[in-house]
Amino acid sequence: MPDILIKNTKVFVNNYLQPAEVLIEDGKITKIARQIDVQRLNEVIDAKGALTLPSAIDVHVHFREPGMTEKEDWYTGSCSAAAGGVTTVIEHPNTIPPTTDKRTFKEKLKLANRKSIVDFGIYGGVTGNIEKLPELWELGVTAFGEIFMAESTGELNISEETLDKALSAIAGLGAMACIHAEDEKIRQECESFLKGDFSPQSHSKARPNLCEAMAVEKALKLAKTNETQTHFCHISAFESVGLLRRERYIEQSSGAPVKITSEVTPHHLFLSTKDWDRLGSFGKMNPPLRERRNPKMLLNALNDGTIDMVATDHAPHTEAEKDAGIKSTPSGVPGVETLLPLMLVAVKRNLIPLGRMIDVTSRNPARIFDLTRYSKGVFAEGFDADLVIVDPSNVRKIKGDHLHSKAGWTPYEGMDGIFPEYTIAKGDVVWDGEILASRGRGNFLPGRGITSNDED
Repeated sequence: MPDILIKNTKVFVNNYLQPAEVLIEDGKITKIARQIDVQRLNEVIDAKGALTLPSAIDVHVHFREPGMTEKEDWYTGSCSAAAGGVTTVIEHPNTIPPTTDKRTFKEKLKLANRKSIVDFGIYGGVTGNIEKLPELWELGVTAFGEIFMAESTGELNISEETLDKALSAIAGLGAMACIHAEDEKIRQECESFLKGDFSPQSHSKARPNLCEAMAVEKALKLAKTNETQTHFCHISAFESVGLLRRERYIEQSSGAPVKITSEVTPHHLFLSTKDWDRLGSFGKMNPPLRERRNPKMLLNALNDGTIDMVATDHAPHTEAEKDAGIKSTPSGVPGVETLLPLMLVAVKRNLIPLGRMIDVTSRNPARIFDLTRYSKGVFAEGFDADLVIVDPSNVRKIKGDHLHSKAGWTPYEGMDGIFPEYTIAKGDVVWDGEILASRGRGNFLPGRGITSNDED
């Protein structure tokens, strides 16, 4: 593995930006200092005053393989991640077949090992397969989820009774549950009421704020009863923020370990119902676009620590699939490549401090999903050299045909982004304006339950 010196750069250390050089050896950061003298090097990168920052970790991607490779596969999805500055991903189970037992897990792991250019974890799916959860945990799933409380892509939604049993089983394993919180009864009632409304905006009305908040409240109650470590995916409604803020206050007041965490997506931070006219059916996702006051409150919650991280829910579909009526088009938008570019623009616009941006895109995902034991998510000597070099002055328009997902489009078309000049994954330059990594260079990062890594 090549040794690299990054010079003429700035790093964020001790809560402020400062000039430094960064030495990388055997895939690790071995020295961060104002000046580093070394005799022999394989490569020197002159950052020309740009910033060297931790790369991002995206804990919520759908790379669609196996079964839907016309939308995405492990190679194209991981290339999109690397080009956007994401060097570790965790992939959700709603593929074809879904990842719900030993056979389907091993099938997905083989594909990922052969194709992914970035490090990865894999979730175990939760349906009526409660008896299969221990074997998935022993095979090395990172966590269990996305557990769907309402119908969504893949039709993996479960009843409240099954959720209760699943949370009990997951707690017994010492694992974490990741929940897609939408209430199925409210969704069905709203869908029925709106069955004659074919406007794109009807999708937001069909899954209103109450649909999410009621599900969050139910899931919180079950999680606390079962003492399950629980992570809420893609929080989008301000009412949900209030419930999570209350729970965080209770946890902190009791001094007990934090068991409830959450994420927000860039599309819920930076898009709203005002974008329906621009996006049409391309803006359909679950949970849906919300009214403008919701993104503002989500950003506040991200800044004050109520929400722990940003994750994309990268869920690509082809343009042909999305260019249909709002009732028939599948839900989901691509996003892994634009995560860090959008967040860096938010820093530039003083919407979030740089240090907090690093927390929510790198440090917190690594800590909460137990990736620090793999030396992920910390910009310090001895940790993996998972880095990006970014020039904050190089703001450019996001264009779908410049991105690397098979989807070929983006809901952020025309918006500003700050893309990496370089992406370095465990000491390898995997992106410098083009993809440099070979298929399969990414490593599987098993969860704590792993007892075997046999793929046969």
